[in-house]
Amino acid sequence: MNKIKPKDMTTAKVKQPSYLNFDSDNYAWTPDIDYRRQPELYRVGKGEQGVLVCEPYKSEIGPHWRFRTPQIAKESSEQIFQLFESYLKAGDFVGADMARKYLQMGYTRSRRYANYKGGKKYDETDNYRQLERGTGEAGKAASAGIFYERWKAAEANEQYARLKKQWKDERG
Repeated sequence: MNKIKPKDMTTAKVKQPSYLNFDSDNYAWTPDIDYRRQPELYRVGKGEQGVLVCEPYKSEIGPHWRFRTPQIAKESSEQIFQLFESYLKAGDFVGADMARKYLQMGYTRSRRYANYKGGKKYDETDNYRQLERGTGEAGKAASAGIFYERWKAAEANEQYARLKKQWKDERG
């Protein structure tokens, strides 16, 4: 990165969204794998990675994922948390981890809409300049709080935490 001189701001590098340089060839998750039939191919990854790719979980959990209003977020997070618990009960760590990722994504996307008008953080027409924060919808912050509680409850589940540690130690 270039050094910024006090009177010469033209050398500043604009921070762009990470998805612009996304390397799909080396992404650990692919949509052509049935992760229930081949769970050994699943990687926990970081944060929400793989959440919109891993089948059949994407198709099972995704339809329940909504956050438009706090009431919708409450219903959605409850349904997804129930799926999380049912996956754990069935011994399906991959399903439980995917449900946890959807809960986390409910929080992060709600926060994005609470912070930025229309949920857009970057201006695509202006070299991906970051847009003004604090222009979003206040109701989305409540939705974020609802998802946050369920996400943290999932992560605090002792069975899940044990399985996650074991999975990461053995598979990554």
